[in-house]
Amino acid sequence: MSGFFGVASKDSCVLDLFFGVDYHSHLGTRRAGMCVHGENGFKRAIHNIENTPFRTKFDNDLSKFKGNIGIGCISDYEAQPLLIQSHLGSFAITTVGRINNLEALREECFAKGMIHFYEMSTGEINPTELIAALINQKGSIVEGLRYVQDVVDGSMSVLVLTATGIFAARDKLGRTPVVIGEKRGAFCATFETSAFMNLGYTHYRDLGPGEIVFITPNRVEVMQKPGDTMRICSFLWVYYGYPTSSYEGINVEVMRNRCGKLLAQRDDIQTIDSVAGVPDSGTAHAVGYSNEKGVPFSRPFIKYTPTWPRSFMPTDQSHRNMIAKMKLIPVQELIKDKRLLLIDDSIVRGTQLGETTEFLYDSGAKEVHVRPACPPIMFGCKYLNFSRSSSEMELIARRVVRKLEGDDVSAETLKEYANPDSKKYETMCEEIRKRSNFTSLRYHRLDDLVESIGLPKDKLCTYCWSGEE
Repeated sequence: MSGFFGVASKDSCVLDLFFGVDYHSHLGTRRAGMCVHGENGFKRAIHNIENTPFRTKFDNDLSKFKGNIGIGCISDYEAQPLLIQSHLGSFAITTVGRINNLEALREECFAKGMIHFYEMSTGEINPTELIAALINQKGSIVEGLRYVQDVVDGSMSVLVLTATGIFAARDKLGRTPVVIGEKRGAFCATFETSAFMNLGYTHYRDLGPGEIVFITPNRVEVMQKPGDTMRICSFLWVYYGYPTSSYEGINVEVMRNRCGKLLAQRDDIQTIDSVAGVPDSGTAHAVGYSNEKGVPFSRPFIKYTPTWPRSFMPTDQSHRNMIAKMKLIPVQELIKDKRLLLIDDSIVRGTQLGETTEFLYDSGAKEVHVRPACPPIMFGCKYLNFSRSSSEMELIARRVVRKLEGDDVSAETLKEYANPDSKKYETMCEEIRKRSNFTSLRYHRLDDLVESIGLPKDKLCTYCWSGEE
């Protein structure tokens, strides 16, 4: 994932921008950038933040930034914001999203006269540079943003910084949020509402799907009205959203508590000593479960955040698995001879939760029951860079289905495995349980997850569980 933040202020925007971007650090681990515009034009800095907090890399840049309008981002992939000079003038651009048809759009740009793109160290082109190239094919930035929304297969939300203000465009189906905050003399645009709370901003409004606005210190002007169809990502609430943030008026922490409550209502388990959440995103789900079930909440392992704040920092999967293990320190007194019920936000590959379970057994646990806070992940996300999985066969649910059905599995068969009332679903879950050595396993149902969020199902993207767009 990635996250962005923009500020248009009558006074200096630098500190608001610095802290606003920093509050998105949970969404990306590789690159970060800031760009401001002032009397001396644009000033930009981009740094590598792998294994290094955002603040320590950008602290020395603050004295060099002068301006009242700025944008910045935390990225899990490409370097941004980019500075662009074109027939539309000079601007800076940052994006959040995923382009499935990147190669086709690149070739289209070549066919229309563009002669090169800069190549990243991965051998790929920078997706944000491609978005800028698409915008520049039109007669205005607004026309270009509309064009981007129409031609990108996937999702793409964009902030464009000009000398006079910020264009903010939410992706066409609103799969990711863009929220406007306000305070006296300033407006901000953000992915996470938690980013502006301590900066004195209050919620102004969420942009609708496909909406484009122009933000200045004095106003938010609608340049394109929102569309009627929304498919906001459900995983915002389940996993990668920050607990204090809200999307479409629904707070992440409150949703997770509700999720745990519904998990408990479906569960007929009787003999457990305590409920625990895999930190950090599993904790609120576990609190909801504990409160509903009347079983004590405990923390049988503690996350060591000073040096291991995020398990997905390295690009290498085996390294990430090791960090996931290293960061959890056991509390023996809460584990030995205990029957534990463990709630994690999800089971993706199954490696980390399996190792966590083994770690609990090694620490003396008698039983480890697992309750993921979402259904089995059956399909790789096509709309956001949610997972680093290069193949759906990295998903434990799909590996189990392949074992049970062979390599050639039809879409209809996959739907059977995704149906929590089917025999195939039951068989798949039992195989996952055995592979991971859980005492018992019960996933959250999709209908209960939708109820946990509180939006109509047709407003949510649930593709990774159902395969339905």
